[in-house]
Amino acid sequence: MLALAAAIPLLAASPAAAQQSPVPFDAVRGVFTFATGLERALPAVVQVTTLGQSEGPSSGENEPKPVSSGSGAIIDAREGIVVTNNHVVEGGRKFTVDMTDGRIFDATLIGTDKATDLAVLKIEAGDRTLGLSQIEVVNSDSLRTGDLAFAVGYPLGLDQTLTMGVISGLGRSGMGDRIEDYIQTDAAVNSGNSGGPLLDSRGRLIGINTSILSGGGGGNDGIAFAVPSRILMYVVAQLRESGEVKRGTTGVILGSLNAERSRAFGLGIVRGAVVEDIAPGSSAERGGLRRDDVITRIQNRPVSNAGTVAATVGIAAPGTQVEIVYLRDGREGRTTITVEAPGDRPVIAGADAVIARGAAVRLASDGLQVFSVEGGSVAAAADLQAGDMIRSVGGQPIADLAALAQAMDGTGERTLSVTRGEDTVEIRLP
Repeated sequence: MLALAAAIPLLAASPAAAQQSPVPFDAVRGVFTFATGLERALPAVVQVTTLGQSEGPSSGENEPKPVSSGSGAIIDAREGIVVTNNHVVEGGRKFTVDMTDGRIFDATLIGTDKATDLAVLKIEAGDRTLGLSQIEVVNSDSLRTGDLAFAVGYPLGLDQTLTMGVISGLGRSGMGDRIEDYIQTDAAVNSGNSGGPLLDSRGRLIGINTSILSGGGGGNDGIAFAVPSRILMYVVAQLRESGEVKRGTTGVILGSLNAERSRAFGLGIVRGAVVEDIAPGSSAERGGLRRDDVITRIQNRPVSNAGTVAATVGIAAPGTQVEIVYLRDGREGRTTITVEAPGDRPVIAGADAVIARGAAVRLASDGLQVFSVEGGSVAAAADLQAGDMIRSVGGQPIADLAALAQAMDGTGERTLSVTRGEDTVEIRLP
């Protein structure tokens, strides 16, 4: 605040000075403000209430009761399309949308995508005229660290609330088994903000707020994450078209580069995705990728870890050409691989790794170890985690990758016995 006051004296501000200022100036009131752009978006920010089965005694009518609430953004006023988080609507039987003008509408769930934590609702107007507003959406690829950002939602039981911060970072991942390419912001985001929009200084949607990183106590510590609009609009289009998101594959099995592996490769970097294995006959194999290649860029975007690649491929339709920059023996190479429709087989077997229902497994010194789990996969939904050691499938001990591939092939449920630290956990994969 002191720096701003020194650079732009509020009392001495004039229209001429204001025109040169990066902060919009309201000459009538004599104040600097972002209200003009933001006010156009605020009527399109709604509160979403999810109702589910009551756990108490039946009243006879068995009406659903509120089980959770969050925020949402109207992105198509004519059709009444609202975007929110999957975790806001998960487990719901009925959904309502509260408007800033006091109106309340029932809504139908169009579809959800756990891998990106997104959901699409459609407001049901009946005989009433919707008369809705919608938020303009812009491509999040234009964002830069340091841009102003505004979070809007209904936190902690409050009415619609606007908070301001900056874009603290881009391309964040590694927070869980999802398609992750988050925008990080220090705009205050709390419980109830989930599903609400992250706006730029002109009131345009750049992301959907989805989670916070808290140092303890669960409150806002200035680290919040939003799904970028680049991913959002792809997912929404697929959900509106078919009710589900169809993702392609390249046949590459990836791990994340770390300091230990970087030293082993003789590299001076710690960011990248390591090719653990290649499925025979896959697009990645045809593109010339090899085991131990380190992918550093994809579609001209820097790669932080395996999650960056998963996020790019995860929103690419089959047939998309993906440009990759990689390091091999310290030398840079380039290739283009094609995203292909996933096959019907639940298992992809390489020479040194196997992907079984979304879990990538390799042979370690003490058995078969899960080293990554694809976001939104069957394995992720069943809570199989990186680091788990697979001991048996269907009660039969499994000692090598060939046995695992054979045991996991075909359809039907599989029960895995895994060790996780000192514990033994049973995992059921449908």
